[in-house]
Amino acid sequence: MTNVGMTDWNRTSAERHDWAEPEPAAEPQAERPLGRNQALVPAASIAGRALVTVIAIMTFLAALTAGAAQLLADASADWRSQVSREVTIQVRPSPGRAIDDEVAKAAAAARAAPGVADVRVYTKEESERLLEPWLGAGLNFEELPVPRLVVLKISPGAEVDFAALRQTLASQVKGASLDDHRMWMERLSTMANTFVLLGIGILGLVLTATALAVAFATRGAMDGNRGIVEVLHFVGASDAYIASEFQRHFLRLGLRGGAIGGGAALVFFLLAGWLAAAWAATPEGTQLEALFGRFSIGWRGFAAVVAIALLVAGVTAIVSGLTVRRTLQELA
Repeated sequence: MTNVGMTDWNRTSAERHDWAEPEPAAEPQAERPLGRNQALVPAASIAGRALVTVIAIMTFLAALTAGAAQLLADASADWRSQVSREVTIQVRPSPGRAIDDEVAKAAAAARAAPGVADVRVYTKEESERLLEPWLGAGLNFEELPVPRLVVLKISPGAEVDFAALRQTLASQVKGASLDDHRMWMERLSTMANTFVLLGIGILGLVLTATALAVAFATRGAMDGNRGIVEVLHFVGASDAYIASEFQRHFLRLGLRGGAIGGGAALVFFLLAGWLAAAWAATPEGTQLEALFGRFSIGWRGFAAVVAIALLVAGVTAIVSGLTVRRTLQELA
């Protein structure tokens, strides 16, 4: 073949190559298909981990609040129990009368009252030392009308007729008054109830914040799987089926976050109780024990923490299901 012929043949081959059908272009990546036995919502995602973290923090704060309320309620019950078992008779000095004789009369009247287990008479020096935290040490109390105290121990389960005892003291002892500490018990009860109500309010705020976070996360998960949700919805999948898929997913997230937050709260209380026991012999430890008892929430506190974790998980599942149903109604 001549050179001219070869050139024409090469040109013709090149033209045939140019006329060949081009390779098909890469199609845009379709949305994630839903395979057999595959969950509608991905089990692990950045949004899911963030939601678990939020739920864990909320559960931890709610459990701390519930534990603190339990500690204060138990401490208040101990305070009221101790206060209710003691009654104080106060004898004030009066001109022209020996205060020691009046104190002896008050102690005799107290011992004669039914239900009184023990009577302790505070000496003059002991009564003055009770004033040192407020007035300071080293003061001369000779010219001050410092009252004398008589402390009565009530027998467990006994009922003392305080009205009759007051009448006896008024008729026999000059300047004597009976204090059954009822006002202090009412104040302690009010304080404990206030802290319990405060804990319930904080728990309500935590559940509200958790519900809002779950609602936004559910909306985001549905937007990420919108194509699949719409296909399932339009081919006849029931709202209950789609909602159950999201509910199971968010229930797992809620249980995981609740377990982490509740477990962290339990560890915190266990460490706090251990530290309180280690500091029991120090002045700071004595003050903490006086305020919070032994810093142990007991089985009721542990049960409250577990209940809060389960409650948060339940709220997570319920809110996600309601959000999915509302979104599907909007699609319809």
